[in-house]
Amino acid sequence: MEDRNQEVIQKLRDLLTGNRFAGQNRLPPERALSAKLGLSRAALRKALAVLEREGKIWRHVGRGTFLGARPESAPEDVSRVSAVTNPAEIMEARLILEPKLAALSALRATQNDLMEMEVCLKRSKKAMDTAGFEKWDEQLHWRVAKSADNSLLDNLFAVIQKMRQSNIWGNLKKASLTNARRRIYSQQHQGIFESLQNRNAVQAERLMREHLETVRSHLLELSRLI
Repeated sequence: MEDRNQEVIQKLRDLLTGNRFAGQNRLPPERALSAKLGLSRAALRKALAVLEREGKIWRHVGRGTFLGARPESAPEDVSRVSAVTNPAEIMEARLILEPKLAALSALRATQNDLMEMEVCLKRSKKAMDTAGFEKWDEQLHWRVAKSADNSLLDNLFAVIQKMRQSNIWGNLKKASLTNARRRIYSQQHQGIFESLQNRNAVQAERLMREHLETVRSHLLELSRLI
């Protein structure tokens, strides 16, 4: 079954990279695409979901499927919310959302998803400075969210990530991210990754929650001192 799934994904990937849609950025409707490839619509949807997680395509409900990565955008009122929210509220939102995303990821992540997570994990451990660690830390959390394969939750996660780009968040994270804490976060990331590899949704959810509670305690401890 896994071989068949990979065959379907490769067939679709070849179609996209073969420049069959020159001058277009939107794919044909699912019905036409499944007929063209000789696939069932269920098999096509699974393959499209994998390619979306890889950033090869993106889907918009009611408008269709488009080539390339999803445009970086957020609801218009995100900037207004950013002006009135704070790190405590951001962490509270992350604690509600991300443990559930980790649980879904344990059930749905593909081998390719897991390989990409492992790359992020290794690069974060090798990062020479705070900026490098933060970059791969963020990428790892993104990969977990994407592999949960739920477009609505993915968009909610994107909104939270947008909030984390504020100056106050960046300054707090930079000030709180000591070498000792980097080691703690790396160990926690490793545990989360292993639970995803083992398809243990309960453990993945618990470890992600513990990780975020640790991050929250470090950030808020510092914010009280500023």
